[in-house]
Amino acid sequence: MTSPVAAVPLPFLPHLPVVEGVEVLPYDPTDMDTLPGDGREVDVLSLPFVAGRWMTRMDEVPGLRAVVLASAGYEHALPHLPSGVDLANAVGVHDTATAELAVAIMLAAQRALPTYAHTQAAGRWDRSGAGQRRSLADSHVLVVGYGGVGRAVARRLVASECQVVAVASREREGDELVERVHGIDALPTLLPGADVVVLAVPLTDATRGLVGAQELALLPDDALVVNVARGGVMDNEALRVECAAGRLRAALDVTDPEPLPDDHPLWSTPGVLITPHVGGGTPASYPRMGTYLGRQLATYRDTGHLENVVATG
Repeated sequence: MTSPVAAVPLPFLPHLPVVEGVEVLPYDPTDMDTLPGDGREVDVLSLPFVAGRWMTRMDEVPGLRAVVLASAGYEHALPHLPSGVDLANAVGVHDTATAELAVAIMLAAQRALPTYAHTQAAGRWDRSGAGQRRSLADSHVLVVGYGGVGRAVARRLVASECQVVAVASREREGDELVERVHGIDALPTLLPGADVVVLAVPLTDATRGLVGAQELALLPDDALVVNVARGGVMDNEALRVECAAGRLRAALDVTDPEPLPDDHPLWSTPGVLITPHVGGGTPASYPRMGTYLGRQLATYRDTGHLENVVATG
């Protein structure tokens, strides 16, 4: 049997373990004039964290059979996936970093940290309202999407002494973190009791627009909506209206559209904290991606297929 050939971005190479029986062809993802593999047939193409234009050129790589994304989300790659080519996303690579960011912006919103950043910049010691600031501890937090990221968020929330309720596509038994995982059909009955809602679902046809005006209206006053999923799972205009009225608050790492235009009203909406989709962007991503890619290449060598295939062109 011929050894599989994999094209791997240069930044991943220092973190990629040796995979016996797989030929690795490094490529520079910033060099758009040279295709990965430099004209050779490639079985597996590993895309960089910022895939950009390479996503639109996958069909130019000869012999391609499988693609490994470096992102958990994959909806942006589907329109460009060549016929017959399998696509795997980066399962587990960004869970920890995204969960850290989710809890960080949650705490920032609950404890009014942006307000204190402004008073520091103004050189003013202002403790007004300090005793009335919200807490994360004892909050009732609804985690919508109980995959890798959702579980990582829940683990940190349990450690912060929150009451965590998990929601997934289907109802199932719980785990060491939650007693039960509720099905998505239970969302209308769960939203009225939530102090905080965390969105951590993938963007699919089933989840697009999952939380709209009707769902937001079910939340109690002063609830916090945290989105570390994709902007498209939320009706961002409906959320802006609720926040502008002072009824809800939001902490968003993702928006729709994205990037958010400079003049978009969401930037200046009271009670809204925005970070520019940086949840998974930490140095830890590189060694984790290297380990994951090594496991994927070994699986492909042994079976002719990838793990965690989310689509086939």
